[in-house]
Amino acid sequence: MNSRWTPPETRTTRRQTLAALAALTAAGAAGIAGCSAGRSRTTASAPAAPAQATAPGAAEPFTSAVGAKDALLLQVMAHPDDDLYFMNPDAEHVLRSGVPVVSVYVTAGEAVGINHAPGTPIPRPNKAAYSASRHQGLRQAYARMMGLDQFTPWQRSVLRLPGGVTAETNTLVGNARRVRLIFLNIAMLSEGGVRIPALWSTPGTVMRTLPATGSPVAHPSSYGHQTLVDVLAEIMDRYRPTLIHTLDPDPDFQVHDALHPKDNDQPGCSDHRDHTPVALFTWKAIDQWVAASTGRDKRAPRFTTTAFRGYYNQRWPHNLPPAVLAQKAQAIKSYGGAPDWDCGDPAGCGDYSQGGLRPLQNRKGWIRSTHYRYPTTPLAPTTDAQGRLVAYGVLGTQAVRWRETAPGSGRFGAPLGLGGGPLAPALTAVRDSAGRQVLIALRFAALAGQGLADQREIVVLEQRGPDGPFRAWTGLGTPETSTEHGRRVGCPAAVATSDGRVHLFVRTADKGLATRVRDADGHWGPWQRLGGAEIQDGLTALLDAEGRVHVFASGRDTVHHWAQERTGGPVALLPPAGLPGPGGDPLGAAVAPDGGLALVYRTPAATVPTVHGDTARTVRHFEGYGSIAAHTVAQPSGRPEAKTLLLLGRDLGGEVQVQYGTGPSARPLRSPGHLIPVGAPALLADGRERVHVVGIGPDASPWIWRPRPTSRA
Repeated sequence: MNSRWTPPETRTTRRQTLAALAALTAAGAAGIAGCSAGRSRTTASAPAAPAQATAPGAAEPFTSAVGAKDALLLQVMAHPDDDLYFMNPDAEHVLRSGVPVVSVYVTAGEAVGINHAPGTPIPRPNKAAYSASRHQGLRQAYARMMGLDQFTPWQRSVLRLPGGVTAETNTLVGNARRVRLIFLNIAMLSEGGVRIPALWSTPGTVMRTLPATGSPVAHPSSYGHQTLVDVLAEIMDRYRPTLIHTLDPDPDFQVHDALHPKDNDQPGCSDHRDHTPVALFTWKAIDQWVAASTGRDKRAPRFTTTAFRGYYNQRWPHNLPPAVLAQKAQAIKSYGGAPDWDCGDPAGCGDYSQGGLRPLQNRKGWIRSTHYRYPTTPLAPTTDAQGRLVAYGVLGTQAVRWRETAPGSGRFGAPLGLGGGPLAPALTAVRDSAGRQVLIALRFAALAGQGLADQREIVVLEQRGPDGPFRAWTGLGTPETSTEHGRRVGCPAAVATSDGRVHLFVRTADKGLATRVRDADGHWGPWQRLGGAEIQDGLTALLDAEGRVHVFASGRDTVHHWAQERTGGPVALLPPAGLPGPGGDPLGAAVAPDGGLALVYRTPAATVPTVHGDTARTVRHFEGYGSIAAHTVAQPSGRPEAKTLLLLGRDLGGEVQVQYGTGPSARPLRSPGHLIPVGAPALLADGRERVHVVGIGPDASPWIWRPRPTSRA
């Protein structure tokens, strides 16, 4: 509609093809240093231009709240089935709540063109037919997730987009749900052997689409780098999503050896070579859409974003319990189909290699986990001097503050833009000992591609005084010395201590821990590495009863722990405590009623969590999945000084639940209105013993739940 129009590109020249092939060859040879979209370079010998960090974005007002009835989920994937493997169960829970879904598939997913069902003769390659059969598989899967017969017919038509390109779009409405599938169908292997990584990183690269068999799209289209950015930005502007799902733009480095075979990974990383550039294109399109929409409407679009890990799932413990896994497998089973299904599509009835029980039997285990690239709670709650609830987070691409309309009202007012963008959905907030709010976030400092290095940085925003105005954003860099390693830095976690310091922690590119400390005068010291290795992102930082700093992280086989031996001393890695291995979600931690520390988490594929303190205790009735928050609060009944542990998480259907106490008689309380949160909800227990559960919904609006405890604990 209002995106920049780009004329159709000419055919790929021999020089462009050779440059693209040289860049891909260099990326493969570079190993770890050149993973993701390839080492950015225009030829095999020309180094990448230095990254130029953009200035933090200014604060902007937002469009009006749309309300739940106007919410929409937009998903952008590299291949048909990326949503089913990596974005479910979240996507299905959002869809079943009544939120419309628009799913965009960038490539044709044609691979080598062989749709082979095990136990049958291998057919001849037919890339257009294989692409079509994967489309049919998606129609079957989404119909099933909508609660309809999987062979329900869809409406198929042509979507005209910027740059003169056309795409196929399929729509289905029924059972109070609505889904649109958009197939851009860029060939995975385009003319001259060019692939999507070159479209991101190599200037002048052009790729062609591959219309699927039976598609209403009659002719192929051409894509250059900017064409794809414009197309994705136009789709965002046309459908105005309130929630965007993307893939991982900065996947972990991964050594590939006999213990960790490369399998389908790109060289040096734990993800497919198409996933990363498609995620980068999506984030760049988000930035362009926000700028164009804000310039036109004088208000920034209101949405929130979740990025999902891909083949990372293969490398870490699995985190989905049996009931959630079974639901996820049903959709993939419909997608896989079988040659003897009567779906009505002569090209094929699904991606046969993914049919039946094969995804569950695959040793790679992609289906068995759902991991976020930015595993922080979307909102960081606190209270102001008047007792109103305040929440900080990322809305669109900038930091925001929501403030309760009045103490105890249970309603947030309009968001106040704080700028700083483009930010990843990774922000933490603490209040220092002087009462000043400190916000720390992860920013896309450079997101250009086309031969330029991409850059990430940790940024901070600090109040001048308690509840006062904020200073300008300040860049803290990263603990890494190269932009490629800096892209792998994790989400910030922070705690403020009574001596005026603020301790910032991030996961490093080599999967260890690094810190940077702000002193009482507001000066930030240098980055320091604290050792440790092989931890997952999603750090948990807190103070114990004596005010000492502790940091916990999920490892492959156990929990990793860093702490101060004395108040005000250095934070150091502690020896392993022998705790059982976690499932990979962020850990819940709190000062227990007895004054010690309590850790709460699920072991791999477990349905209920265990509380680890002086002893281990399984919480029998708190069934669910994902991360758990914990806090010690007053018991629902009994002596005023009696304390109990409060747990917060999601149930097996993705709804918010809390539980007072961990004993055998304790039962979870479900949220009113069957709240489906984006990411993990946050928990705040203030000094008045009131409990606040805060989250953000698929409509990009925050909500407050103040649960009323029962007598069972």
